[in-house]
Amino acid sequence: MDEEATATGRNHGEQPLDELMKRWHLTNHDLVEISPEQLTHKQVQKARQGRQLTLKMMQKVCRALNVAIWERLTPMQKEQYFEYMHKHVFSYAKGYDPAWKDPNMDMMA
Repeated sequence: MDEEATATGRNHGEQPLDELMKRWHLTNHDLVEISPEQLTHKQVQKARQGRQLTLKMMQKVCRALNVAIWERLTPMQKEQYFEYMHKHVFSYAKGYDPAWKDPNMDMMA
């Protein structure tokens, strides 16, 4: 990212979102395509790279992530699916816990 963003503390580095998307085999386009909220490729890329987003934008990305994953699950998996919140996918979100264990690990492709 640019030096100004780093200097002002708005760049938080690669986010847990990036790793989740890789493990679920999701692309930026998958989230953009499935989101009913006018999410852009640029917004998803910024989210993955750790550019600080507003709470509203973090929630929008999170909703798209959950819907994209939900569409790939079997009916049985849907019963067990744990819905991600912004505090699970952004390291700078209030309530983030670096020791949190993903309860969906067994379902990932």
